[in-house]
Amino acid sequence: MSRLVEVITAQDARLRDRSLDAVCEGLSLGELLAECDALDGFRRTSGNLYERVRALFFLYAIHRFHIPLRDRAAAPAAIPFAGYSKLLKRRFEEAIDIFLAAQAEMGAGAAISSALAAAYRGLGFQTLAGQVRHSVRSVRGNQWMFRIGHPADYPLRLRPELLHAEGGMFPLLRESTPVRMDLTHSGWSDIFFLGMDYPEGARVINISVDLAVRGGGVAGAPKPPVEAYLRVIDQPVLRLTSVDLQATAEISSIDEIFDFARDYLSLLKAAAIASGLVPPGMEGATQPLSHLLERLTGARGLGIEIVSKVNGIPKGSRLAVSTTLLASLIAACMRATGQVQSLEGELTEDERRLVAARAILGEWLGGSGGGWQDSGGVWPGIKLIHGVVAAEGDFGLDDAVEIVGPDGRVFAKGLVRLGAARAAEWIGRRTDQLPEDMSHLVVHRDDLVLVR
Repeated sequence: MSRLVEVITAQDARLRDRSLDAVCEGLSLGELLAECDALDGFRRTSGNLYERVRALFFLYAIHRFHIPLRDRAAAPAAIPFAGYSKLLKRRFEEAIDIFLAAQAEMGAGAAISSALAAAYRGLGFQTLAGQVRHSVRSVRGNQWMFRIGHPADYPLRLRPELLHAEGGMFPLLRESTPVRMDLTHSGWSDIFFLGMDYPEGARVINISVDLAVRGGGVAGAPKPPVEAYLRVIDQPVLRLTSVDLQATAEISSIDEIFDFARDYLSLLKAAAIASGLVPPGMEGATQPLSHLLERLTGARGLGIEIVSKVNGIPKGSRLAVSTTLLASLIAACMRATGQVQSLEGELTEDERRLVAARAILGEWLGGSGGGWQDSGGVWPGIKLIHGVVAAEGDFGLDDAVEIVGPDGRVFAKGLVRLGAARAAEWIGRRTDQLPEDMSHLVVHRDDLVLVR
């Protein structure tokens, strides 16, 4: 048996937890290629999701970090254009077959390995995304989105309040959402693959915070820093705009909604899909988007404008802005289409769960690949979330995590809201007795907000 296949399938933790570098160290180019052949055959035939994904990431790492360092792999080689085209279209299986055929014909090399690495990595995340899609589809209230493949079957309609224009302008729907701040994330243990590898170690404590960023364009008292806007426009297009990225696009075809590499608006496109505005089941549909918009608005010639705005938060803030932004956009779209009971006010717990599930789907559709704890900003307060070993019959996002108190009691599966009193109880002291290193946390209307 291949050394690396043995590592993946081992029951003994001492063997299963060996690093890839430790196994590959000292292997010749021929031996590395033999391991790749074995891993590729194994991932194609294994019925275990974990095994398939780990094999794909092993293949990615070998082609990216090990093969290019071998002397015999330094010769230049052409990358087939057909494979590159498949790569851009996210048809990774087909791209891999083309690249492997080129490698068999021309020999191994750093160039073809770079292409294979990109394809294997993409397929690994696509495989996980398929599991996320399956999990989200299992959540009650989401199934219909995956069954709709034609505008004639499209069930959503805009709320009538948004269709009454005054002075030539349609009403504006605004959604605002706090961000999520980690107190601890145990080394990104919320990422699906790491959680699958060691669910008992996947533990996260986070809080939802409003912000008042000095000099960052957010003036006055702390408030939700992420905003989403939606309104009807008098053009039969879907207009997407990101204020902070200074990017906009007017989309007239269903196919373009699913083209995430075209521009910088992948999260807005993912939100439109995950919210059901353009259902994921319509990927590949060839009909004009105007047909769907006509059913949505009830009138020919009307369209939708969606705008996102992130206030005063720099890139790399670690505040889960992408998931929070998706949640805000998805909630706005769901309100507009009657999937949320109220056009204003707070979401119900069931509605929060739907929004969170769809936000995670949006992360994987758009390519940012966030973990389950990133959606913590949808719920106010402080949350402790940890992974659990799956039991028979468990499936879906709500079964992936439990929320437990400091005494070990399980409050619920999934995410729940914890108010100020429970938050104080959770950290073991009164809210006015926080340690100095947590002095920036204050209780504000039953939630925690960050002031700096």
